[in-house]
Amino acid sequence: MKTCIYSPYVPKHFGGGEKYLFTVAEVFAKQGPVYIAISSQSPISPSQNLRLKKLYSEFLGETLSKNINFIATPLGTKKNFFVKLLWTRKFETLFYATDGSLFFSLAKRNILHIQIPFTNQQNSLISRIKLNNWQEKNTNSKFTKKIIEKSWQTKIDYVHYPVIVKEGTANNLDLAKKEKIILHVGRFFRQLHSKRQDVLVSIFANLKAKNWKLILVGTVEDKKYLEDITDLAAGLDIEIKTKVSRKQLIDLYKKASIYWHATGFGSSDTKNPEKVEHFGISTVEAMSYGCAPVVINKGGQKEILSGELKKWLWNDKAECIALTQKLISNEKLLKSVQEQAILRTTDFSQEKFEKKFLKNN
Repeated sequence: MKTCIYSPYVPKHFGGGEKYLFTVAEVFAKQGPVYIAISSQSPISPSQNLRLKKLYSEFLGETLSKNINFIATPLGTKKNFFVKLLWTRKFETLFYATDGSLFFSLAKRNILHIQIPFTNQQNSLISRIKLNNWQEKNTNSKFTKKIIEKSWQTKIDYVHYPVIVKEGTANNLDLAKKEKIILHVGRFFRQLHSKRQDVLVSIFANLKAKNWKLILVGTVEDKKYLEDITDLAAGLDIEIKTKVSRKQLIDLYKKASIYWHATGFGSSDTKNPEKVEHFGISTVEAMSYGCAPVVINKGGQKEILSGELKKWLWNDKAECIALTQKLISNEKLLKSVQEQAILRTTDFSQEKFEKKFLKNN
């Protein structure tokens, strides 16, 4: 089976959405060749292909399958409609992670994946026809599904959560070796669903936590924003790490005791859904390594923290401080929440991802 996976965000971004796409690619790669399409009017050379494979292998922390390669596509370029349409015909399956735009595809199976809770309308006749061209539509969370079904007036066939937990993640994880570290992982940028590191720095500045430190990890997309965060963090026990390998990140997950997340602070789930966390891959990833989550009560975060873990969702800065203070002052409680977090993340395993994906596809 010949499969194409296309996202306008590749190779521009390296975030949770891209992790999801390459997991999908690995599943399809077990059945045949997979091509990651990149908008370009020039072919991808063998050396460019190798460079991109190396780049994403380093980002993912694992070597990409030999069946996965990069290919140029006229999609997203100024090529005419028919050139684009005929290009899609060469694939049996076309998996498209949309940026809010739609196109026609002649692939035998067309799967539309929606990661962002878009609020733009798709009411025109041409938009309705394009939507119907995609036989399968899925989202990354129930939150995104609810927003899309309302704004786009279309049925989402299923929610397909990203895979975060690899087999053996929790093996040899000793919670007793955890350090007095509060961790946050997310890119530094202001637009759309900004990770709001500025809010986290402000909260930490008012947290009474002797010998505890806050570590902010993330690549930089907005240098000025990073400079502002650095200025805010001056004089506080805060470390900012912008160049961290996958192995180093995992080491930080293992050391950290608590995980913070503030995406969507000051924004409404309903009025500005694009500004809140659509799912929250880094939250689940941190939980899988035994970090107790203290995260904002918005968007996909509310789906991740189920059962007893819902107690650790916060609505304002004061509540975040109070919940964090409660954990750092009670080692027994902290360990209990860490154990609950690890157990919850088994619902986001590779096995469950593949089983549901193949069942629906």
